[in-house]
Amino acid sequence: MLFDTHVHLNVGQFDEDREEVIRRAEEAGVSNMVVVGFDHETIPKAIALAEEYENFYAAVGWHPVDAVDFTEKELAWLEELSAHPKVVALGEMGLDYHWDKSPKDIQKEVFRKQIRLARKVNLPIIIHNREATEDIITILQEENAADIGGIMHCYNDSTDYVNACLDMNFYISLGGPVTFKNATLPKEVAKMVPLDRLLIETDCPFLAPHPNRGKRNEPAYVALVAEKIAELREVTVSEIEIATKQNAFRLFGLEGKDVKHANITEL
Repeated sequence: MLFDTHVHLNVGQFDEDREEVIRRAEEAGVSNMVVVGFDHETIPKAIALAEEYENFYAAVGWHPVDAVDFTEKELAWLEELSAHPKVVALGEMGLDYHWDKSPKDIQKEVFRKQIRLARKVNLPIIIHNREATEDIITILQEENAADIGGIMHCYNDSTDYVNACLDMNFYISLGGPVTFKNATLPKEVAKMVPLDRLLIETDCPFLAPHPNRGKRNEPAYVALVAEKIAELREVTVSEIEIATKQNAFRLFGLEGKDVKHANITEL
């Protein structure tokens, strides 16, 4: 059974057929998902989906592209949300130097504030990184992120940085790009990451794996990610499925966790 550690079923691309998408995921063997909220609109929807589906969980954080909109009010809201029994991580958070909506200095400060909150509430963090690897690693080190660890979400960087991430108690999560024919870096990473630190994801509706590249991604396709990693590592698909699910349960602290519903206010 598969654990998709990063889905955005809470976005508008799934409004017309969300239940059918979830059914297809179940038929493909996807037993668990983390729904990631990243702004005012998607965070409450992530919580709602986690409450509605027993094997869904939520992560809540503030996307770096929108860092300019982040205030102390949002920080306090995230702290409240962190107490929800189905919130298993804070994020996605990080740095994104591709888009220019939020200045780099503001992104860095919002990133630091969320790491400090995660350490305060003792939750792992999910890292969004786009063209900012060295700054992200520096901030994680300076903010003692190793105390909580987390996920390098949809890792698509050089193998040179993998050990630095592992040393800070981070897991490496791979998604659709590992299946792309011209993507060499994620393939190299897939072969080198220790099996007990590997996770899989779709990041749906984005980054659909081959042969669905360019189409809307959905959680059922995480099976294609597992199959490609198994091929690259020359192991069985079952071995990848079991290891990545165990890793996710360990990271998110799900073994024996009470997931009764709780009422959390919207901002």
